[in-house]
Amino acid sequence: MCNSPRVVYIHGFNSAPASLKAQQLRRAWLQLGFPEEYLQIPQLHHHPEQAMAQLHEAIAKLERPVLVGSSLGGYYATYLAQQYNLKALLINPAVRPHKLFDGFFVEQENLYTGERWQLSDSHVQGLAALDVAPPHDGQRFCVWLQTGDETLDYCLAEQYYHGCSVQIEQGGDHGFQRFAEHLPALFAFVGVDSSTLQTLNLSAFE
Repeated sequence: MCNSPRVVYIHGFNSAPASLKAQQLRRAWLQLGFPEEYLQIPQLHHHPEQAMAQLHEAIAKLERPVLVGSSLGGYYATYLAQQYNLKALLINPAVRPHKLFDGFFVEQENLYTGERWQLSDSHVQGLAALDVAPPHDGQRFCVWLQTGDETLDYCLAEQYYHGCSVQIEQGGDHGFQRFAEHLPALFAFVGVDSSTLQTLNLSAFE
């Protein structure tokens, strides 16, 4: 499909392509008939510098994709969207995560891969290097927040992205409950036409 959208999904801290949102996005993508290679969901390295190298590569493969980032992935997506002038949809994004991790250097375990690694000052410095000024572009940046996020204070993201298109839902959690119900809105942001969206069968995700 020459008119297929192109998307890079960026998972969060200690997450993976096996996460629920990533898998639901992939299933919906294939259900709509888009080429599998036009949806990149890389397994990111835990160190920001190496993760960023992977994401630069994924973006280069797709030529101006839309970025979809969850949690720490939202932080990464914000930096990359500003670097490449791309559109980005951010789901419960982390804001200045280097300040959250500073001085909290404990062993970590990826929830999906089982990989264990040590959070260090190098990770914090790598995250700090990606900090950018708050974006002010409601056309390029769409931010989805749920007030029940138990991991991040949604108010920080509400303030940081106040110049963007911000949607706040009451309740929910950090994983963003009912994500599948939001897939039509996600695909509309990506640029999928309404007639194609009507073929999406959300009952497959119940």
